[in-house]
Amino acid sequence: MLNILLLIPLVGIIILWLIPQASSLYVSRILSIITISLALGVSLVLLIQFNPMDDSLQFLENIPWLAPLGLTYRLGADGLSLPLIVLNNLLTGLALFRSDEAHHRPRLYFTLILFLNVGVTGAFSAQNLLLFFLFYELELIPLYLLIAIWGGAQRGYAATKFLIYTAVSGILLLAAFLGVAWFSQSTTFDYQSLQHHHLPINVQYLLLIALLIGFGIKMPLVPFHTWLPDAHVEASTPISVLLAGVLLKLGTYGLLRFGLGLFPEPWLALSPFLAGWAVVSVLYGAFTAIAQTDMKKMVAFSSIGHMGYILLAAAAATPLSLLGAVFQMVSHGLISAMLFFLVGVIYQKTGTRDIHSLRGLLNPERGLPIIGSLMILGVMASAGIPGMVGFISEFLIFRGSFPVFPVQTLLAMIGTGLTAVYFLLLVNQTFFGRLTSNLSNVPQARWSERTPGIILAILIVTFGLQPAWLTGWIESSTTALSHVFPISTTTLHS
Repeated sequence: MLNILLLIPLVGIIILWLIPQASSLYVSRILSIITISLALGVSLVLLIQFNPMDDSLQFLENIPWLAPLGLTYRLGADGLSLPLIVLNNLLTGLALFRSDEAHHRPRLYFTLILFLNVGVTGAFSAQNLLLFFLFYELELIPLYLLIAIWGGAQRGYAATKFLIYTAVSGILLLAAFLGVAWFSQSTTFDYQSLQHHHLPINVQYLLLIALLIGFGIKMPLVPFHTWLPDAHVEASTPISVLLAGVLLKLGTYGLLRFGLGLFPEPWLALSPFLAGWAVVSVLYGAFTAIAQTDMKKMVAFSSIGHMGYILLAAAAATPLSLLGAVFQMVSHGLISAMLFFLVGVIYQKTGTRDIHSLRGLLNPERGLPIIGSLMILGVMASAGIPGMVGFISEFLIFRGSFPVFPVQTLLAMIGTGLTAVYFLLLVNQTFFGRLTSNLSNVPQARWSERTPGIILAILIVTFGLQPAWLTGWIESSTTALSHVFPISTTTLHS
């Protein structure tokens, strides 16, 4: 089934280039939406067939490939990866739905998005370290081109910066993966085989640090974050949605799967440092977001802080904190995607993202009342208001991390309050008050522009009120991941 999930977008790409009419925006967009709708349907079938009580890998595909290199085509899914696979297909579908302005080379544009989907799904399902690396690098090319060709005025600079940072990330990951196999004298790069490696502890520290920096760039964490605001500001709205909603999760997923999963002893020893690093990212992201006047930059910097919560949960590595970490990945994917969609509509209708140039957009007659209402719901969810998905993820993380790192958890909780501050500044400035004269003729948002926000709002509230519908798929896998620590070292937690 996972093979089918990867083949569907590839078949869609072939069809795009075989049909002459697909050179038009309308046809290529419709074909791409149909393709991803099929992929989303298959991923939902996988979710239904998934046994949430089984913490082992399911839907395994194992095909020999390059045996002398230790590279096998080995795919599988568990509670750590399957929710992210579904999220990837959902947000890709919504991004394609809103890609109605790609008039320049539309066939190439939609081809690159479908390739991006393949790369991300493959990375989440790969159970061979080299295979994961190949998929991890595959998403680099289409995302670079999507920013460089269809981005804003500084798109070349932003795309090149993204390319350099991500290339460094890939080099570090490849070096760490090769090191695991080399020093353990393994003939395979299969993840499950390498979990039982016997490496000198100093080598484990070195390899883990390489993974921490590599995935820290992707998340991104301070000080490796500077590529993210530039990429978001210059990328088009659909690409910003995929970047924040899905691509950042490759870093957090990799950190849990390969950092914690392969090197539990050094991870446990370094966990106080990781918790401190998480606090720095949370507070830096929040304070920097407060200083922004560009709505898109504000949402981008908020992502840095929310990725810090995941690092804090991973550092604590308790069953509850790891459950919260994966829940936060899904939660942030839904919330950030919604906010970027709405900021895109506001920019399209008003011609600006400067919060000091906007006011009164909640005006029911001449403003954007539905977009404004959705934006208020989105910022409330991001700030962790009860009844929404953001509250559940943050509560799980803080509750699971506090027994291990009480001071760091309390400091990270300040970030939640600061999130409310900068988003309240945004909402109060742009949506309330009297509509300014230069915005007296704001075009009304079409239902097609509102639909992605409405769908995501429904999911945000649904999982906020009924979190068991999501935690049920995750819990067994994260609980098993928290038990990778050797009994002799768990006393370091106390």
